Amino acid sequence: MSTLNLLCLPYSGASAMVYSRWRRKLPAWLQVRPVELPGRGARMADPLHTDLRALARQLAHEQRAVTHAPYAVLGHSLGALVAFELAHELRALGCPPPVALFACGTAAPTRREDYAGGKWTEPRGDAELIAELRKLGGTSEEVLANDELMSLTLPIVQADFLLCGRYAYEQRLPLQCPLHVFAGENDRANDEQLQAWGRETVGEYSLAKFPGGHFFIHEHEDRVLDALCRTLEPLRLCA
Repeated sequence: MSTLNLLCLPYSGASAMVYSRWRRKLPAWLQVRPVELPGRGARMADPLHTDLRALARQLAHEQRAVTHAPYAVLGHSLGALVAFELAHELRALGCPPPVALFACGTAAPTRREDYAGGKWTEPRGDAELIAELRKLGGTSEEVLANDELMSLTLPIVQADFLLCGRYAYEQRLPLQCPLHVFAGENDRANDEQLQAWGRETVGEYSLAKFPGGHFFIHEHEDRVLDALCRTLEPLRLCA
């Protein structure tokens, strides 16, 4: 049976292990490979990044061996931007392209109006970081009120928000792989911001919307995984 590796990039403040439960839910032919970012989880001792392109270059070198077999790349929110830049950096290294790139829960790189020139270009206080986490949802009030947990989490959140806020789009040749966008119906990115992803590839583009807000990938996990499998199964048979 032909297998396919799925590199999964986490969202702001999260460890890549948010994808670990997918391993139990997805079929054996789809091998989930959470990509841990420096400064969290098993890489807690590594320095945090605030330069997204430099982070993508480092990850490309680390993940280069995975590209010797068929693979896809998926990221949610910040992870979608990292996944996009990772695909470009892997191409710069001469690696085969992914069979598909999945950008979940964020506007296209050219449509970052919510961040460009905004407050997240410089470090912010803990109260502002917590307020932003509360607005995004996905973090319980119990966790937000836990000073010990927040002391560990907020430096990661700070770095991740700076990754987004300082990100500057660079015009390059479009990717050649299919690019599929997953979005929550009640998330803040509008249709124009989501559809602009289609200009980042000469391959197939699609947009699928799911019920829920920014964290629809957890709120409606089974529907997301079903769409993922239906998209990837024909590709892995051709890979």
